Amino acid sequence: FEFLKVNLAKSYGDQAAWDKRFMLNSISAAGAEFVADIFLCPFEATRIRQVSDPAMAKLSLPGAAQAIVAQNGLIGGFYSGFIPMLFKQIPYTIAKFVVQDFAAEAIYQVVAPKRDVSGTTKFGISLTSGVIAGVTAAIISHPADTLLSKINKAGEGGEGNMFVRMGRIASSIGIKNLCLVGLPARCVMIGGIT
Repeated sequence: FEFLKVNLAKSYGDQAAWDKRFMLNSISAAGAEFVADIFLCPFEATRIRQVSDPAMAKLSLPGAAQAIVAQNGLIGGFYSGFIPMLFKQIPYTIAKFVVQDFAAEAIYQVVAPKRDVSGTTKFGISLTSGVIAGVTAAIISHPADTLLSKINKAGEGGEGNMFVRMGRIASSIGIKNLCLVGLPARCVMIGGIT
């Protein structure tokens, strides 16, 4: 994230980078998350299978990963959830960075526009803006998180490519349930750790 943000800011110059900071943060967050998801996807697929399949749960992480590759191949086993992961993680990461910055700026405008506050107040503003960003990120990414959890379970969505399977899963769950079931718990969890 920082690598992309710094290099993008340099290409715009100081004032333009400040004026476009939310856009630059969004681009940087999306780029960094895309690269991270390439590495995260196999672990997420393995974790979901170990949680949802009792036979996989008995295996170690490397053992379960090996079994997944043997059953479904490298791409089918580890990356069938890559697109849902991108739809979950990229908006989530953008929301975390951009909403936290925006919320912190808004709070500073109310509390101390010149930003001359104590360390405790700075901590409180960071904590509050982090919780706001976490809840927002949870709401934005929840439908894709539900799809990701379902698509990585063996047999979910039937046969076909990833988009066909996601469509089947979404239609069987329903849009309302896809967006709302489990959301309060996710908001508490993500809001508390962001």
